Amino acid sequence: MSQFAEYAICLLLLTGGAFTLIGAIGLARLPDFYTRLHGPTKATTVGVGAIMLSSVIYFSSRDGSIGISEILVTVFLFMTA
Repeated sequence: MSQFAEYAICLLLLTGGAFTLIGAIGLARLPDFYTRLHGPTKATTVGVGAIMLSSVIYFSSRDGSIGISEILVTVFLFMTA
């Protein structure tokens, strides 16, 4: 695996974890039902999307082929959110 792929994976995992943490804090801190529903949904969608993108990069660089299952999970995640 190349060093660039490792840095990209680390950056995406940290970004995804940060967005997911922000979404969880927003769920606990926001005042009413609709803001609790809207705020964390957007943040955690971006967070999980970044984590799934890092998974795509990892398995693509390890096996040498594109991981179609991770791409499909990411597409369905963004479609349903």
